Order: sequence, then structure tokens, then C-alpha cells
Amino acid sequence: MKFVYRWLVCLSLSLPLLAHSQEATNPNFAYFGFEPDIITNYISTGKKLGYVRLTAEVMVEDQSDLSSIEHHAPLIRDTIIEILGRQSEDDIKSLNGRETIRQMCEEAINDLLVQETGKKLVRKLLFTKYIYQ
Repeated sequence: MKFVYRWLVCLSLSLPLLAHSQEATNPNFAYFGFEPDIITNYISTGKKLGYVRLTAEVMVEDQSDLSSIEHHAPLIRDTIIEILGRQSEDDIKSLNGRETIRQMCEEAINDLLVQETGKKLVRKLLFTKYIYQ
């Protein structure tokens, strides 16, 4: 019993050190949100018009990259809109399809940024709001 108690005490004392060491490796993560929301149509069946509205944010590894993201924001928005507009209704409405779309957008944005800036800036693309009709 004493061993378990000592182990728990040691573990509880070491957790703040582990958290601090993880923060020290990448303390400069930053986020850029696209305003206003991205709204576009998608391919739907029949005569019904479908649209999707989303809020997107990108995570960059260094705050100094935010100025490049802000400068290229119109190109990034256009890339997301173009990819969304080519998707089927099933892909837009399914969870797996949404994740696939997010990954396609993230890859396309990084490809675009490599062409424009010479480096991959986006660590992660997040859809923080996702509404479809």
C-alpha cells in the first residue's frame, strides 16, 4: 500500500513538469480565423440547391507566420470554397466525408502556401462550425 501511495505522489508531482516541458517545445502556436463564415453551394441531387456554411481556423506553429496567412487569406478562402463546391451531398452530410473534405482542404492550402511562400505554414485546419442544408 505504501508503494502505491508513493507512486501516486511521485506521479502527481511529475505531471506539472511534463506539461511544462511539452509547452516549452512549441509555445508559439497561433490560430487565424477566417471572417466572415465561408458559405458556398455543393452538388445536390435533383433541383434542390444545397449549401454549406462553416467557420474555419488554421493553426500555425509560429506566431510570425500569421502575417503570411493573413496576406494569403483570400487565396485560402477561395481554395476551401472551390473544394467544397465539388463535393457531393453525401460527402458534405457525413462525418467521414466532412473529415475527408477537411483533410483535402488542409493539403490544398499547404500546397498553395508552398507555392506562394516556399514553406508549409498550416499545421492544422479546423472547422469550428459546420452547417449544411
